Amino acid sequence: MKDNIAKTEENGPAAGTVESAALKAMPQRAWDLTARVWRPAGTALVIGLALLLGWHVVNGKHGLSSWEQKRTEDKELQKEIQDLEQENARLSIRVERLKSDPDAIEHEAREKLRYAKAGEVIVDLSGETNAGQSAPPTPQSK
Repeated sequence: MKDNIAKTEENGPAAGTVESAALKAMPQRAWDLTARVWRPAGTALVIGLALLLGWHVVNGKHGLSSWEQKRTEDKELQKEIQDLEQENARLSIRVERLKSDPDAIEHEAREKLRYAKAGEVIVDLSGETNAGQSAPPTPQSK
């Protein structure tokens, strides 16, 4: 390109047109240089953003790891709910038996309240003492 400019300068009046062509070519060269520099920088920027987005998808507030933790917690809570429903059903059956079954009522009175029939003696082999009672309960008849 310099050779063309030098030759046109030697030729005289035509030299001005060559210089103006060189000046017009200058923005094109600048554009080419900018394209060569910014293309790899833009590619690096896009790759960086993709990596950041990937990290956020895995480790972010609502990412895959958080989702997995919530899923595990949900399974544990579902199992706990199922266990509590089974216990509730068992206790409901027990309450119904205590309302209507005399044998269940008697069993509960003997175990929890330490009631006894006339002539029976209750012997506690557990070794625990009743701190709230100063004397053993009196036998009561039914």
